[in-house]
Amino acid sequence: MTSPATSTLREGLSVIARGIKGQPRWFSLAVLGSVIYGVMTGMTAWTIGWVVEHEISPAIAAGTVTPQQLWTIGGVMAIVVLVTVIGVIGRRLAGGVAMFNLGAMYRQKVTRQYLRLPLSWHHRHPSGQLLSNANADVEATWNVFAPLPMALGVVVMLAFGIVQMMFIDPWLAVVGLTVFPMLFLANVAFQRAMSPKVTLAQQLRADVSEVAHESFEAALIVKSLGREDHEAERFREVTHALRDANIEVGRTRGRFDPAIEAIPTIGTLAVLFVGTLRVSSGYLTAGQVVQVAYLFSILAFPVRALGWVLAELPRAVVGWKRVSAVLEAEGSMTYGDRSLPHGRSSRLQAEQLAYAYEIESESGEIDHNPALVDVTLDVAPGATVAVVGPTGSGKSTLANLMMRLVDPDTGAVLVDGIDLREVRRGGVSEVAALVAQQTFMFDDSVRGNVTLGAPHDDEAVWRALNVAQGAGFVDRLPEALDTHVGERGASLSGGQRQRIALARAIIREPQLLILDDATSAVDPSVEQAILSRLREASSGTTVVVVAYRMATILLADEVVYLEGGRVLDHGTHAELLERCAGYERLVTAYAREAAERAALASEDDDIGADFDDDYTEGETRRDRVEEVSR
Repeated sequence: MTSPATSTLREGLSVIARGIKGQPRWFSLAVLGSVIYGVMTGMTAWTIGWVVEHEISPAIAAGTVTPQQLWTIGGVMAIVVLVTVIGVIGRRLAGGVAMFNLGAMYRQKVTRQYLRLPLSWHHRHPSGQLLSNANADVEATWNVFAPLPMALGVVVMLAFGIVQMMFIDPWLAVVGLTVFPMLFLANVAFQRAMSPKVTLAQQLRADVSEVAHESFEAALIVKSLGREDHEAERFREVTHALRDANIEVGRTRGRFDPAIEAIPTIGTLAVLFVGTLRVSSGYLTAGQVVQVAYLFSILAFPVRALGWVLAELPRAVVGWKRVSAVLEAEGSMTYGDRSLPHGRSSRLQAEQLAYAYEIESESGEIDHNPALVDVTLDVAPGATVAVVGPTGSGKSTLANLMMRLVDPDTGAVLVDGIDLREVRRGGVSEVAALVAQQTFMFDDSVRGNVTLGAPHDDEAVWRALNVAQGAGFVDRLPEALDTHVGERGASLSGGQRQRIALARAIIREPQLLILDDATSAVDPSVEQAILSRLREASSGTTVVVVAYRMATILLADEVVYLEGGRVLDHGTHAELLERCAGYERLVTAYAREAAERAALASEDDDIGADFDDDYTEGETRRDRVEEVSR
C-alpha cells in the first residue's frame, strides 16, 4: 500500500515535470546556472586547498609573503568567485522567470476556463473559491520552482564533492557518505511531518479568501442589517484557524531545523577529528584536510535546498489539485460553425424549453429545482414582447436561455430558425444584447463602461445615452464621459447605473434586445420615456422585456404570461386581462390595492361623519331635557 508521503512525492514530481514541459528553455538555463554554481562551489574547496598547500603553507614556513603569492591567491580566488556569481545570477534569474511565467500561464488558463464554463457550473462554485484557484492555488503550485534549480545544482555539487573526497582520502569520504544520507533522511522525515500541515494551511487560505470575498460582496447587506459583528466573528474563526495551522507548520519546522543544521556541523567536526589523525600519521596534508572540511561547511547549507523542495511539494500538490479541478471541469458549452443573419430584425423562437437548477446537498447529492417547463413562444421580427409573471416564475431564466448563457435541459432556442447551439462562439452576442436585473459597472470611465473597449466614437456614446435617458446626468458629472464611476459604479445611483447599462446594449445596435427588468431602479415617468425612445430608435430591433409595470406592458405588441415555469397564456394586454385570471390579478394588484385603500379611507370618513352627527344629535336632546327640568 502506498504511503501518503510516497504518494505526495510522486504527485509532486508529476507537477514538476509539467512545469518543466511548460518552460523548458528558462528552466534549462536555470539548471545550467545551478550546475555552474555547484561545480564552482566544489572548485572553491579545491582552490582553497591548493592555495593553502602551495601558497599559504610555504609563506608560513618562510615567515614572509611575496607580492607574487598575494597576486596568485587573489587572482585565483577572484576567478572562482566570478564564475560562481555568474552561475548564481543565471540560476536565480532564469528560475524566477520560469516560475513567474508558469504562474501567469496558468492564471490565464484558469481564467479562460472560467469564461468557457457555463453559468450552471459557476452557480455551484463560490466566487471566493474561484478567486483562490486563480491566485493562491496557482502560486502554491509553482512556488516549488524557486528552490528547484538550486536543489538540482546541489545534486551536482554533492557528486562533485564526494568524488573530490574519494580522491583525497577514502576514510574522509566515508564520513561524508554517512553524513549526506543522514541529511537526506532528516529532510524526508521533515517532509512527511510537514505534508498534512501544509495541506491544511493551503485549504484554510482558500477558506479565508472565500469568506472575505463574501463579506466584501455583501457589504450593503451586512451594514444595512447590522451584521458587522457576525461577519467579523466569521472571519475571525477562519483567520484564527489559518493562524493556528501556520503556527503548527512553524513548530514542525522549528523541531527539525536544529537537527538538520546540527548534522553537517557534526560531520565537519568528525572530518577534522579523522583528518587530524590522518595528518599525524602522514597520510594527508593540512591543505587536504582543510579542503575536505571546507567542502562540508559549504555543502551543508545548499543541501537544505533539497529540504526546501520537499517542503514545497505538499503545497504544490494541493495547489495543483485545486487548479486542475477547474481545468478539467466538465460542462463546457459546445459551439457550431454557423453564423446568425445580420442586417435585419431577428425572429426569436423557443421550442418546449425545460431547465432546472442543480442544488448540491450536504451529502454531495445533486437535487434539481425546475425553473422552466415546456415553454414555447414565437416572437416576430421587429416585435416588442413583454414577459410577465409572478416572482419565481422563470422570467430571468428564460432571458438567460435566449442569450445562450445556459443551455436548456430539453428543447431549443432558435434565432432566425437557427438553433443557438449550432452558432459559432461569439456569434450570439454579435446580434443580441441582454441588460440584466443586476447591473455591473467596471472601475472605469462612463465611456469605458458604455463601449467596453469596442471602437465607438463619442458621438455614438452620447446617442446611446440619449436613448437611455442618461445623457443629462452624465453631462452634469465632473468630467462627463471621462468621469470614473468607481468600483461597481459606487459613485452612481441605481437608476444611473441602469441607464448606463442600457446605453451599453443600445450602442451595439442589436437585432435582438432582451431587457430583464432593466428599468426597475428608475421612476415610472423616466421608464416610460426610455422605452418610448428605445422603441423609436430600435424600430428594426426585436425586443423582449421582462416587465412588471403597466407602462412597460402597454408598450408591448404582445404579452407572454409565465407562472410556475410555464406559459399559461399569451396575446395582447387587453386579451389577457379578459381571459387570464392570473394575469389580471397580477397586473392590477397595485391599482386594486390603491382602490381598496381609497375605499377604506372613504369608509373611515363616512363613519367619522356619522359619529359626528350622532354626537351632535345627542347633545341637542340632552340640552332639551335639561331645559324641561328647569
